[in-house]
Amino acid sequence: MKTARVNIHAVRSFNFRTDASYHLSEGQNVQRCIAASPYPLTTIKEVSEDIFIGNRAKRVYVKDSNHGIPFLSSSDILKADLDNVKLASKKYTPEIERMSLKKGWTLISRSGTIGNCAFANAKHAQKLASEHVIRLVPNNILRGGLVYAYLASKYGHSLLTQGTFGAVIQHIEPAFVGSIAIPLFHDSFQQDVDDLIQKAARLREESADMLTKAELLLKTEANLRELTSEDYDYFGPRNAERKVSCFSIKRKDITTTTINAFNLSERIRKTKDSIVCKTKSLREVLLGGDTFSTGSFPRVEVKEGFGVMLINQKDIFDNIVKGKYISKRGVKTDNLVEYGEILIAGVGTLGESETFCRAIFANEDLVGQLVSGEFIRMKTNNEIPSGYLYAWLASDYGFRFLRNIQAGTKLCRPIPKLVLELPVPILNKETMLKIDSLVKDAYTKRYEANNCERKAIRMVEQEIEKWNKH
Repeated sequence: MKTARVNIHAVRSFNFRTDASYHLSEGQNVQRCIAASPYPLTTIKEVSEDIFIGNRAKRVYVKDSNHGIPFLSSSDILKADLDNVKLASKKYTPEIERMSLKKGWTLISRSGTIGNCAFANAKHAQKLASEHVIRLVPNNILRGGLVYAYLASKYGHSLLTQGTFGAVIQHIEPAFVGSIAIPLFHDSFQQDVDDLIQKAARLREESADMLTKAELLLKTEANLRELTSEDYDYFGPRNAERKVSCFSIKRKDITTTTINAFNLSERIRKTKDSIVCKTKSLREVLLGGDTFSTGSFPRVEVKEGFGVMLINQKDIFDNIVKGKYISKRGVKTDNLVEYGEILIAGVGTLGESETFCRAIFANEDLVGQLVSGEFIRMKTNNEIPSGYLYAWLASDYGFRFLRNIQAGTKLCRPIPKLVLELPVPILNKETMLKIDSLVKDAYTKRYEANNCERKAIRMVEQEIEKWNKH
């Protein structure tokens, strides 16, 4: 049992909070660490031009990018890929300017999983974010990258989470964020940390641009048209009169164990037929002619730094992947991820999960890691390079084909036999190698960006630890 005496002045200074969970929290210990700073202390409010949330409004989502703006949830702000998110209607979303994000802001999740931070780069800019994201606009008192690194550190996270309140859904408010103490670090330290955070932001922008270039090159060389919202809607426009679609099914179409109309979508069939270049089935370009998985294993959680880190679908799409640690007992560590593998998120809810059936390229960050058995894993043979196969499966074509072969009610999974029959365009070797190089360079830039951010955050943590050695 933890006990402590709390001065009445401490109760008054924190809105008369008397609950033990607050006064005995890790955040209180961190406050004492920050109080030991050799630098003058100020507050986040004083080093910010503004701290606010977007306006609360009913959200109307659309499928056509011409009528919508990318809309980020509190979990989306952490993702490496910011393109595959929902679109909020331009027409029915009020105060769009108030909800828009700008480069250089610090974004903080304020409900659900509280206190997660992201540094907004050019790919966040001009997208919208929900009211569950706190926007922190830095001023020129402290550098924006330094403020972000401080709040993203373990000390900043503890300070952010100690202010949660709410009976059912925990959350924090901008006013509380503004009250958090922050040292006025010396200029050279600020510069070093800010340079690393800004470099990480630039590398992520460059990485995203390279992946877009790779997909565009693939589509151009394969003579693939751009897919429209009609290609995504299996049942026709939402507001149009629904019509029953009837078509004949050939015997060859049902030899792979399904007669589900969804899996035999006429629109998907026509999309596949529109691929005029040479193709091969996924089976023909995979090592061993099949996919594989990590398999099942006991999951006994242990403290961070012990055992082995397990990465699941929820975490793998974030900029910096953070899994949970489990005991090595019963885990086959000879099945860890190798560079160049392609991983597909193999389980999810079709209507709600934006990551279900999304592809991941195993870069330097994932090498030697343990991933959940729910991932569909694959390695290419000598027919095509791995970066090229990733570019195809990560494209809107590959994603739609994967989504089309799912089965299940609440939790859906792609049908394994149908996955192996997916068409893969075969281009000339030079083009495929160029696309492969773009993908690998892009994912290496992500790795370098993560290293820069981790180094900056660690610098802040080490600086604070120096004050509390004695």
